Formats: sequence, structure tokens, C-alpha cells
Amino acid sequence: MSTTGSSNPEYVNARVRSRRASLFSDDDYRKLVRMGPAEIARFMEESEYEREINALGSRHSGVDLIEYALNRNLAAQFEDILDWADGRLYDLIARYLRKFDAWNVKTVIRGVYSGASRDDIETDLIRAGEFDEQLLTRLLDAGDIEAVIEALDRTMFGPALEDAFEDYEETGVLVPLENAVDRTFYENLLGDIRANSEALSLYVEFLEAEIDFRNARNALRLARSGADIDPSEYYIEGGRLFSATELAALANNQDELVNAIRESTYGDDLSDALRELEEAESLIAFEHALDGALLEYADSLGGVFPLSVTPVISFILAKEREVDNIRAIARAKEAGLSPEEIEQELVII
Repeated sequence: MSTTGSSNPEYVNARVRSRRASLFSDDDYRKLVRMGPAEIARFMEESEYEREINALGSRHSGVDLIEYALNRNLAAQFEDILDWADGRLYDLIARYLRKFDAWNVKTVIRGVYSGASRDDIETDLIRAGEFDEQLLTRLLDAGDIEAVIEALDRTMFGPALEDAFEDYEETGVLVPLENAVDRTFYENLLGDIRANSEALSLYVEFLEAEIDFRNARNALRLARSGADIDPSEYYIEGGRLFSATELAALANNQDELVNAIRESTYGDDLSDALRELEEAESLIAFEHALDGALLEYADSLGGVFPLSVTPVISFILAKEREVDNIRAIARAKEAGLSPEEIEQELVII
């Protein structure tokens, strides 16, 4: 479709509403946590994943079949949305879907860092961004972190990763590299977007919230890592909650950071997430709660102005949540976790 000319939000959002109605419910997740991988695959075969399960079933089984079907379906769903969209709407959606390029970069970096096999890393790639197969192959073939960064030198992530590599070498933790990827994605996402209409104003408001949530997440990761890194160096511009200076001051004091979020304009939206962090003392639980809060925030903005890009972004987040939850259930079942333990790994709203 063309990236110029008029947009068609009415048509795209109608199609997206139909797709959203087919997403798994929280009750479905509670059923899945009591199934084994083969049963989960059969359950998926009776859903929107039928085509992928049938196409991949002769080559894969168990958790591998689930993983490949999830990622293929996710990419296909987003390709459909881009096929439906025209003009400025297409451009906004395509730019947001670059988050999967960021996901793939971080997935490869984490895999190389942990010594995972090439096949295991590839299983986690999501081909829904702009990276082509040639670049993804180069990333998968990279033997170390430095080679990964070299493969990305002509992408938007290259310069920031090169700058962060020295911090990575000094600290031995991935936080500088992951934060550099996030910062690059969000700063390029905002780009030249101007809130010159009600629809775009709501989209910008959502992006500001996502950046704020990401800054809070990154600040807590830095604080938990114990690495001697200045948080302001990895601050993402464009949010409303923190300045770079404020973030640097709060990163080493988790209690003050949580209080700052609680007293902000997002306090009500994040009340469950903040309570989760305080009660569980778990960064993973807090990050899951943040994801849920962001999805609810996007839903609320989409309801205010349905003929904007925000309902599409809300669907993208909801689809990601579905894929992440099913993947988490399948992996946890393979690892022998109990249903109660598995439910703690899910984003349930």
C-alpha cells in the first residue's frame, strides 16, 4: 500500500476489531496452564492458529511447534494490517512495528551472551519488522556480541550500540546494550510526529506513556544490576514522567522511584503494577504488570477517539500479550512448573 495520500482508519479499525474479538481470553489462559504442550497445540489448532499449526505440524512438535506457530501467526497478522492500511496510517503502523526489529536485536544479543544455540535464538525471532532475511541470517551467524553490532552498522541501531559497547565490556551486563536499542527505537518512532489533530494527539499521548513506562523499567533494571552506569546516558527522550536528571537521581533508590511513579499522572493506571512490585519484590512481576497497564491505557485512549491509529496499536499490544502468554505457558509446562507458578508468569488483566 502507499505511504502517501489519504488514510483509511474506519476500514482498518473495523478489520482490527474483528481480529481482536478472536484473541484468547483470560479464561483460555487458565485452561492452557492445565494442559501439556500437545494439548496446547490442539487447542490452538481450533483457533486462529489453525493454518500455522497444520502447516508446521509435519516438521515440528511440542513446544517447538507452538513457538513457530505463534511467531508465524503474529507476523502474518501484522502484515495483514499493513496490507489494509493506506497513507499516513500505514506509515504510523509500519514505524511502530519496527519494535520487532528491536526485539530481534535484543533476542540475538541475549542469545549470544547466554551461549544459546543458533536454532534456539532463531525460534525466538519475530519476522514482523523491516529486517530482511539476509540481515537476520547475518545476526544469527554472528559469533559474539561485537559481531552482532558490526552486522547492524547500517541500521538505525548501529551507532547507539557502538557507543554502548564500551559500557557493556566494562560491566559485563547487557543493560547498556538493551537500553541503547530501546532508546533508538523510541526516539526514531517519535521522529517528526506532530500532534496536529485529535487523533494524533492521542497517539502521541500513548507513545509518551510507553516511553515513560520504558524509562521506569530501565531505571529499575539498572538499579537491580548493580552496574556503575549513569542512567541518564540511556534515558529515552519524549516522555512526560521523568527528566534525565530526575531519572538518574531515582534509579539508585527504588522506593523513591516507585513513589515518584505513584504520585504521577499514571499513578492510578499503575496502582496494580506498583503494588505488585512492593508485594512480590520481583522485577519480572513488575514488568508484567507494566505491560498490562500499558495495554489498558491504550484501550482507554482508543475508546476516546476510535478513528485513529491508537486502536490498531492497542491490538498490536494485545496480540503480543497473547503470544507472550501462550509461549510462557508452553515453556513453563515443559520445565515442569505448577499451574500456580505458571499463572505468575502471565500478563492477566
